[in-house]
Amino acid sequence: MKKLSVYKNFFLNLIFPAFIFGSITGILTSVVVTLYKLIAKYIIEWSTQIYLYMKEHLYILPIAIIVSFGLSFLFAYIYKKIPNIRGGGIPTSIGILRGIITFKWLRTLIGTFLLSLASFLIGVPLGNEGPSVQIGTAIGRGSVSIFANKHKAWDRYAMTGGACAGFSVATGAPVSGIMFAVEEAHQRISPMIVIVASVSVMFSRITSELISPIFGVSISLFPKLTLPSLQIKNVWLPLVVGIIVGLFAVIFLYYYRAIYALFNKLLKKIPHAYKIFIVFALTLIFGAISLHYVSTGHHLIEELLTDNKIAIISLILILLVRSTLTLFASSNSVTGGLFLPIMALGAVLSSMLAKALIFIGLDSSYYTIILVLGITACISSMMKTPLTAIIFAVEALSCYENIIYVVIVSAVAYVIAEMFRAESINDTVIEHRIHEINGVRQSKAVDTYVTIKKKAFAVGKQIRDIFWPSNLLVLSVKKDEKRENEVDQYGGKALLDGDTLHIRYITYDEKQTLEELYAIVGEQDNT
Repeated sequence: MKKLSVYKNFFLNLIFPAFIFGSITGILTSVVVTLYKLIAKYIIEWSTQIYLYMKEHLYILPIAIIVSFGLSFLFAYIYKKIPNIRGGGIPTSIGILRGIITFKWLRTLIGTFLLSLASFLIGVPLGNEGPSVQIGTAIGRGSVSIFANKHKAWDRYAMTGGACAGFSVATGAPVSGIMFAVEEAHQRISPMIVIVASVSVMFSRITSELISPIFGVSISLFPKLTLPSLQIKNVWLPLVVGIIVGLFAVIFLYYYRAIYALFNKLLKKIPHAYKIFIVFALTLIFGAISLHYVSTGHHLIEELLTDNKIAIISLILILLVRSTLTLFASSNSVTGGLFLPIMALGAVLSSMLAKALIFIGLDSSYYTIILVLGITACISSMMKTPLTAIIFAVEALSCYENIIYVVIVSAVAYVIAEMFRAESINDTVIEHRIHEINGVRQSKAVDTYVTIKKKAFAVGKQIRDIFWPSNLLVLSVKKDEKRENEVDQYGGKALLDGDTLHIRYITYDEKQTLEELYAIVGEQDNT
């Protein structure tokens, strides 16, 4: 009977809710993100046509700049009302999933959807994968709020599933979406994280397979590539690419800090609307010169993968301009993603490197594989996610037959970034957001004890499986005297009702922290 009770608790308190929340979140995220991709595709096409027309009729440029001036004030107003739609969607979602950032799910969903599309129309070099992740995160919270408001402890699990589903639908890389939860969002492996992420991604993928043909939206980010198989004698190639891209990543990440300091320290007194206008105006000016400088970077990557006709001097200018515009936009919190723009920078840099190597005698058939290795290295070093970079290269960039070389280039680029102590771009953005949110508020340190109540969310789960409030540590667990000699299937590691936890946390909002904590352990007798 006791063993049956354990399995019943495992099913009712873990598997069943994970399946329910994961499936609902995955399906809804797939529908909304697929619709988002469809609209974004048309918006980007319209933007391209506008830029082509403007290039032939330059008198329209001043008019476009004047219109963008009004839009910058609209953006600034909306950001003031909905601050959590500012900036990159992935770092914002990571902050939410880690319990660092709070938000209102419906307004965030609508605001992210609309403002990112507006930035695509202007041509700001930001991607749609970040907003897709943030949309999934918002839907995850919404699914708990609407369908199971009494089970708020599942909130961050459902949001994690939504974020993974959003990434999967946006990029066509489901396994990378699951790895995003483990390596980037929570930076730890837990059965609960893997289960919820897997269920959400599975249902989002199935739904996407069914509805994408109806909407005419491609499931894959890139068409299937035909890559040459590298031989062991070519092992030097991923080493060279990894070192060069890793060094560029270090420069890029420090360049970002410099640009952020320029806008948010030296130019701190300038109203946000004027800073956004600077981004919009520069985007319009450079877009009128060349489309390679603006937009998400997706078409640029496709162009570079299919041919190598762009001259090196043009590639150098594209690298400099796109890097600067992307970081200007990110530093001033324009809504959009950084994943695709980072990939585009990796493609441009590795295209230059491939041309140089071919010039000194390398077989020209290796051009595409060098680009793919460079993109992989860029993801690994700039986002500090080597495992996600490897899986993404296999899933989205067709590196099935070159896995060992993908592993090498990812590891080398990551090590280079670590050697120079360059912080990932997502962590840097999160750090800036926390500073903006908390400002001069004083934190409070609390050391206390809580008791796990009967039927609480924590019952039957291990400490590692639980998303505790941000900056909370479980220092020790004192077992209920009635159960102190019991050993469960986890060797006594599972938490049970009656257990007393010694916890310590640092918080800026104690009420919010306690709400999250009591949703996990149950309401305490002294409250």
